Amino acid sequence: MGTIYIYYTWYGNGDVSLSFCNTIAPPEKEITILYSQDPTNVTSNRKWTEKYMVAPEGLKYRQPRAMLGRKDVNSVTNWNVPLVWEGTFDPVVIDAIYKKMDPRIAVVVFAVGKYTRFLKAFLETAETYFFVGFRVTYYVCTDHKDEIPKIELAERRKITPLDIPSATRWQDVVLGRMKWAMMFIDKQIRDESDYLFMMDVDSVFYARFGAESLSRLSAVLHRSFYRTTQRDVFPYERRKASQAFIPWGEGDYYYTAAVWGGYVEDMYILVRYCYEQSEIDRKNNIEAAWQEESHLNKYFLYNKPTKVLSPEYLWSDYDQPQPEIWVKRISQLVKNYAEVRPNW
Repeated sequence: MGTIYIYYTWYGNGDVSLSFCNTIAPPEKEITILYSQDPTNVTSNRKWTEKYMVAPEGLKYRQPRAMLGRKDVNSVTNWNVPLVWEGTFDPVVIDAIYKKMDPRIAVVVFAVGKYTRFLKAFLETAETYFFVGFRVTYYVCTDHKDEIPKIELAERRKITPLDIPSATRWQDVVLGRMKWAMMFIDKQIRDESDYLFMMDVDSVFYARFGAESLSRLSAVLHRSFYRTTQRDVFPYERRKASQAFIPWGEGDYYYTAAVWGGYVEDMYILVRYCYEQSEIDRKNNIEAAWQEESHLNKYFLYNKPTKVLSPEYLWSDYDQPQPEIWVKRISQLVKNYAEVRPNW
């Protein structure tokens, strides 16, 4: 079996160069990723790659159209990757293709302190709408394993508890997610999963969230800043002392840190990057404006996501959907932050 070698070289400012060799490979090729001089200092053999888009013979679906589609939204970024909205994909086709590949989907959620109360609704609605018919493992990172609810799970789906310590500041919970996610990927998740999604547990699913969201790295547009917000109004970290600093005049979109995903190995590099950058900030007595979200946006600015998901993929029950939001797939719950968050 042929192999494509892709070399990533990190230049220290977020830029990555790619070079290729031995590019002759037959169908169903395996891609080996060799990372060099990147902030994680890791060399990894990628265990999962998307294969050719093979659809089952005899599959019936609506004919795709080259000249018709949604006219109210942009469905492609300026670096030419999909920007996914309802009406830009056929779930029958994409599910049939990916179910043939049979990927293992991981979901990492953090339920620390009083946030365990949100687990039941998150898990029950995920069982109704999230990757229905696929292999899914919910990795629940918690300091109260005894409070994980008993949920009836579909076949080939399971809940895996992971122990983490309690925290006295909600900001520490947010920043700590990258540290613990990095450790659990390294220790366990990379051997059990192909794709990984990081999600906020204080959310519920209202509609399909499926294979159309899969890519090497998928980012979600923040619901508050996607319509007409100019880049200099994005809540990026603007202090040069922070590793999350983004200069004025730069920026593509503003992404939420409440939902994002991708190949496990690429997610590992991203969470490790965010953790290490936040650690540098901590040693310099500075905390990025929006903790991990600030570092996430810095990474995605210079390392473009391979798919961008519309705010359908993380809305909020605080807000009425805009006319272009045809479906609310997952949404953050209304809650009393002063009651559920420490040091609020």
